[in-house]
Amino acid sequence: MKFKKVLVATAAFSMAVSMTACGSNNNNANNGGNAAATNAPAENTATTDNTATNSGNTATATDEVTPEPGASLVVWESKEERPFAEEIAKQFTEKYGVQVKIEEVAPPDQVTKLSQDGPSGLAADVILIPHDNLGKAASASLLLPNDIFAEQTKADNTEASITGASYDGELYGYPRAAETYALYYNKSLVKEAPKSFDDVIAFSKTFTDKAKNRYGIMWEVGNMYYSYAFIASTGGYLFGDNGTNKDDIGLNSDAAIQGLKEFAKVKEALPIKSGDINADIKRSLFNSGDVAMDITGPWELAGYKAALGDNLGIAPIPTIAGKTAISFSGIKIFGVNAYTQYPNAAKLYAHFASSKDAQLLLNKLIGSIPTNNEALKDPQITGDPYISAFAEQAKNSQPMPSIPEMGNVWSPVNAALPEIWDNNADPKAAMDKAVQQIKDLNNGTSK
Repeated sequence: MKFKKVLVATAAFSMAVSMTACGSNNNNANNGGNAAATNAPAENTATTDNTATNSGNTATATDEVTPEPGASLVVWESKEERPFAEEIAKQFTEKYGVQVKIEEVAPPDQVTKLSQDGPSGLAADVILIPHDNLGKAASASLLLPNDIFAEQTKADNTEASITGASYDGELYGYPRAAETYALYYNKSLVKEAPKSFDDVIAFSKTFTDKAKNRYGIMWEVGNMYYSYAFIASTGGYLFGDNGTNKDDIGLNSDAAIQGLKEFAKVKEALPIKSGDINADIKRSLFNSGDVAMDITGPWELAGYKAALGDNLGIAPIPTIAGKTAISFSGIKIFGVNAYTQYPNAAKLYAHFASSKDAQLLLNKLIGSIPTNNEALKDPQITGDPYISAFAEQAKNSQPMPSIPEMGNVWSPVNAALPEIWDNNADPKAAMDKAVQQIKDLNNGTSK
């Protein structure tokens, strides 16, 4: 059974990432986390002004959580969103007197790193992950539930973001941003956003010049997060039963292969190897006017606005084989390390850094789309034509599955896509191989 197509406005932006999938060139964090160097997770209790942990009770939503004496925190953040992290950490320290150290780790890598470093006390206290990584972390007991602030978190944020921050019926995450990707274009080069990928190819014939390193369009073609549109738009899917059935994989279905054949055609507009494209290269070429169109997410908005000014345009992704383009969508969430020495301070930071004001700050500095209901109604958001364009694309997006098996998908598909793009491999053969690898990983039989 296919994913149900999720039709959501910004206020109900569907489940993240990261960004996943939207990985960047972030460096791994150095050791130095504040997690306790024991094999036991932190006790899931909190001290507040009105409630002590001696009774084992946790704070109510109206209580003020008190950080542990001498608490300090390490937070893992993405490279792109570090300006926000530094500012919100400064505000947190000023308010609560808790020092916060920011370390750069790509969000899609954080759960794996937490599983390795958490028990030994070397992981961050607070992590930032795309919601599709939550199942793996929660099922391995790597995160503390969002208990103290659960009711407030649920009341403050969109239903879709709460779904993305929950696993097996329990809230773990603190939603802070909704994400999908759309088409950025340079209005000085492209007068109107193309309606179809046929239009993209036609424009590129007049613009692309490989010798001059100039291309009509560019995106990270070897990254399933972005290229999933060529699978889903024609009816392909990842896992059946709305992303919950690991045994029903639709990546090599006839519908998916139809879309991937369209994917291969676009190489005419972008005649370079997939490995020669990364976020930094693409960003530089788009800013300089050597790439006319880019498919990426809101995390690039602030930088692109600064570079292009009024020449920046954003539109939904062009149609694929005559079908409305369906993108992945996701929620970025904070999570608290189950092994942290300072669970009070860590939960307080996760709540503080995902509040309405924090989400508006994140939007201002980075361009992210809030999940907070009040923030979504703020004029800063409603009056922004760029954010509105992402909302339009979000109406035709699918949430990434959050089951643990989602972690088995990226490597096989991210190997198959370059085979199709770089080596003209038959899409059916490439995806058959990827699906078998996913099944083997799901069943624990891979070698």
